[in-house]
Amino acid sequence: MKKQWLLGLLLAAAPGVASAEVLVSGIVDVLVDGGNTYDWSKVELPGTTCGNGSQYKFFVHRSTTGSQNLLFFFEGGGACWDYDTCSGRAGVIGAANPNGITDDYMTQFTAKYVSPIVNGADPGLPFRSRTDIVTKDWNIVYMPYCTGDVHVGNNVATYADQTGQQPPLSWHHSGYKNSLAAINYAKVQFPNVQKLLVTGFSAGGTATSSSYYFVRRIINPARGYFLNDSGPIYLAPNVNDNSRPLHDKIRQSWNLDSVFNQFPASFDRNNLGTINRMLAMEFPNDQLAYTGYSRDYNYSRFSYERFYTPNDQEAVLTRWKADQDKLVAELNLYNNYSYFIPHERQINASHCSTIITFVGAHACQRMEKKKWYEYVNEPWQDYKCNSEFVSMSTFLQRFINDNQRVRIYEPANGYNADDPGMSVLAPLINGALGG
Repeated sequence: MKKQWLLGLLLAAAPGVASAEVLVSGIVDVLVDGGNTYDWSKVELPGTTCGNGSQYKFFVHRSTTGSQNLLFFFEGGGACWDYDTCSGRAGVIGAANPNGITDDYMTQFTAKYVSPIVNGADPGLPFRSRTDIVTKDWNIVYMPYCTGDVHVGNNVATYADQTGQQPPLSWHHSGYKNSLAAINYAKVQFPNVQKLLVTGFSAGGTATSSSYYFVRRIINPARGYFLNDSGPIYLAPNVNDNSRPLHDKIRQSWNLDSVFNQFPASFDRNNLGTINRMLAMEFPNDQLAYTGYSRDYNYSRFSYERFYTPNDQEAVLTRWKADQDKLVAELNLYNNYSYFIPHERQINASHCSTIITFVGAHACQRMEKKKWYEYVNEPWQDYKCNSEFVSMSTFLQRFINDNQRVRIYEPANGYNADDPGMSVLAPLINGALGG
């Protein structure tokens, strides 16, 4: 009955995003089968702050079955390095939660609904059952994001309002102190971790790579895993490399040298992308992975839009694809790196593979244009997978439970764009996400 009701609601709401925004709370609640209803413990530690100077808060959930596995989850939500992006005036192209973290944060939209990995299940949809995934009933440390520095900054900066309308903004890029405090707290609370998965989406994906060294060494699990979802740290050894202006800006604004000076010699702080090499070499027995879309028009905007002209969508995505190709070539050098890179998904501008639902989060190594005689089945589809069609749930199973290296870099295709179900679902979810 629940799915029949939702199907009718979807069909009624499909014509426009406006309908989705009106119905968002009810629709999303059903789409993700209620999100999580966990018992969360709020933790406030001395010396931890949000960007506005308020008390930082993170949240802990304990397994109800006695699991010794731990999910250390970094929330995403933009980044900031000037007045507009830190104050909230820049909107989505800025830092999340500029006013701090509320006590009831875990009942709000992002924390409750956004991650199937946190919820331990890919949500049910019409004609598609809710499916438990590998993180079901793990212990969880959930790190909300309110510092604008991908959870790794170590600086108090003063940003002037270029319009002259407001006084200068003092901003606490205190992500590193917050993260280190939470990691040490987790070590005490969970002293015998068997499997540790460090993951996060967007800025939280970047935090996964930039903080894994600290999380892994302090918690010291029997097995270590990380999955960076759509927060790549690209190679940029030269001043004319695509990602170098962004790296130089955040390195200065967030005082990253004070954090990265603690890394071993395999990391070059003048080329932040060497963090991938460092982690592979430092933890050769761990399973490390990156996922993201080739047509990600969200993180790519942070990376290039404010630093280059032309900065239209195709110019931005061309730079993104060039950097992504270099990343894949780099990861191929190390036996313990996996990657799962679909081409595009109409949800959230192809940004993030592990948020809301795994619908459209699938990848095929040989996604090819159909031949004329292949249109009998699914005549609306111009593309066909001529190798294995791997879902995100399957990837996580193989990567975490089976300890397999999985490498899929999907070629350009219009499979998700041709999917009539995606044309209904995407506007609803995009309305919920505000984009």
